[in-house]
Amino acid sequence: MTVAKGTSDAGEEPKRAEQQRRLDIAVVIVTYKSAQLAIEALRSVHRERAATEIGVRAIVIDNSGQDFAAIAAATEANDWCSWVTLVKAPRNGGFAYGNNLGIAHACAAKRPDYIYLLNPDAQVRDGGLVALVRFLESHPHVGIAGSSIENLDGSDWSIAFRFPSLISELTHGLDVGVIERLLRRWTVARQMSRDAQPVDWISGSSMMIRSSVFTAIGGMDENYFLYFEETDFCRRAKQAGFSTWYVPESRVMHIGGQSTQVTDLRTGPKRLPSYWFDSRRRYFAVTFGVTRTMFIDIVALSAHVVGLLKRALLGRKHQSVPYYFRDLARGSVLWRRNRQVAAPACRLQIERLPVASPRSSTMGVP
Repeated sequence: MTVAKGTSDAGEEPKRAEQQRRLDIAVVIVTYKSAQLAIEALRSVHRERAATEIGVRAIVIDNSGQDFAAIAAATEANDWCSWVTLVKAPRNGGFAYGNNLGIAHACAAKRPDYIYLLNPDAQVRDGGLVALVRFLESHPHVGIAGSSIENLDGSDWSIAFRFPSLISELTHGLDVGVIERLLRRWTVARQMSRDAQPVDWISGSSMMIRSSVFTAIGGMDENYFLYFEETDFCRRAKQAGFSTWYVPESRVMHIGGQSTQVTDLRTGPKRLPSYWFDSRRRYFAVTFGVTRTMFIDIVALSAHVVGLLKRALLGRKHQSVPYYFRDLARGSVLWRRNRQVAAPACRLQIERLPVASPRSSTMGVP
């Protein structure tokens, strides 16, 4: 493992009363063949650091082994060495693995008050990071807060999510507007208003997490290579008593799909990778058990047959995700070979260091 660590920025600490303490925020960015995007993400974090007295540092995990040199050069050129730490991961263990590695490095010296997970293809808009911190400081029982998202062209993508369920699999497969409207309270994607409100889970592209959440439930489950890891994390956090909130005052621009090209919708639906179906299978099996997941898979497969026939009759086959039914069937727990569910691999271990209550911390923001 290669680590390039910046020097301490303790000299930048504002002079405060002895009883007060500056908050410490650790930003974790996991990059995979997306060095230039990660540099722009860091640039947006740098602007946040310059605009607030909150202590902000960043740990960048290179999961590909190909981004390290370019990000290191940019860090040096922009004089970011005091607050950016670069880590070359020993292997590409996936998104959850990379985030856990970054969080472990962030906590090596001391545990931060908050961990902020930021995608490399995301950029924090002015005040976005501070808004999440301010919200969590004023809501001490909330464990996770996420931003509203804007697309590259500036348009809104005001979406948060409900946990996947049997009914959400049914409506997704059928793809019938009237049924989706009748059962919209179970639809996974949830159109959000401009008010902060509790949700089941939020996009991992911009996720501020209270450190005590990691103390309670560990890190992300590394059995998820990519996709469903933040869904599972928010589910486990909720079980431990930590709610998740959507905070639209915080805005982040997210390009989306730049590493995998899967969620980039500009060129139409694409075939999903096998690890998406692996992650889906694991989420349902862990959440509902293998037996119930078998029934959910039967419903999902049956619904998708109906949906495929409907789109074929309407001449809209091009709107279908290629090979979705075939790949879903292959990845189903209906096959005996897919019924083994590995124990959660939440490798993160954080010491139970004392963290001041939100009310006694000094944020340096109005």
